[in-house]
Amino acid sequence: MFRTSDIVLIAVMVAAAALTYKAKREAEEQLASVQKIHAQIRYEEDTIDLLKADWSLLTQPSRLQKLAELYKSQLELEPVSARQIGGIGDLPAKTLDIQDILSGRQGGMADNSDKAPSDGKDPVVTGGIAQ
Repeated sequence: MFRTSDIVLIAVMVAAAALTYKAKREAEEQLASVQKIHAQIRYEEDTIDLLKADWSLLTQPSRLQKLAELYKSQLELEPVSARQIGGIGDLPAKTLDIQDILSGRQGGMADNSDKAPSDGKDPVVTGGIAQ
């Protein structure tokens, strides 16, 4: 009645159907996880938008001015006067010690006199202002 080739072909068809069903099920699971991730992303973006709006409300200059006036005594806040703003000339000059003079460095500058600018970079290095 059934030949061996018929049984083999039926087995191949059943195996192909099973593999097709398994692939379809895995694809649906992956699609569901992708949709879940998209929903989480939308939720996070909405949360970010809400936080930005909240930050905008909290940092309004009029609100901050009212809070500064309300808590002025506790925070000991005072308006800035023009005398408090200084220029570069108001900063004290750094004193040189003997090691700076002997090494050729002045004012805290790095010693680059023995290095050749072969890499194409500017040999000038800025230093901080110290008292």
